[in-house]
Amino acid sequence: MTSTTNINVSVKAPRTTATLLRRTAWLAGALFWTAFAVLEGVNHGWLAGTLALVFLVLPDLTFLVALDEAPHMAKGQLAPRAVPYYNAMHRALVPLALMALYPVAPITWAPAFAALCGWLAHISYDRAFGYGLRTKEGFQRG
Repeated sequence: MTSTTNINVSVKAPRTTATLLRRTAWLAGALFWTAFAVLEGVNHGWLAGTLALVFLVLPDLTFLVALDEAPHMAKGQLAPRAVPYYNAMHRALVPLALMALYPVAPITWAPAFAALCGWLAHISYDRAFGYGLRTKEGFQRG
């Protein structure tokens, strides 16, 4: 019985350590993208700073898609109608892909890059604090 307890503890420890390391990495990324967004705002003016701030908040405004259904949802549940919008705005690959295209795009606009930095900062903070994508029923995954 003691060996079973030791096995259970050793199985849980790496997952907790891995989770802590993953969240720490996301927090480092969040701080980086926040600093980059602030730098873009300072270097390119109020419009770049404003768009960075707007995109820092914008992904969570997807909750408004199904605000009328919110009173009928369980605690922590997002209305299923809002899930596709929420998940689309919380996938890091979307702003990363746009950032990769930015240098080769025919038109470059610094405020757009600042907005992408704000968007990535939001996603990174969410992951650092344990918030991720949602299931189709509206609950946090894993």
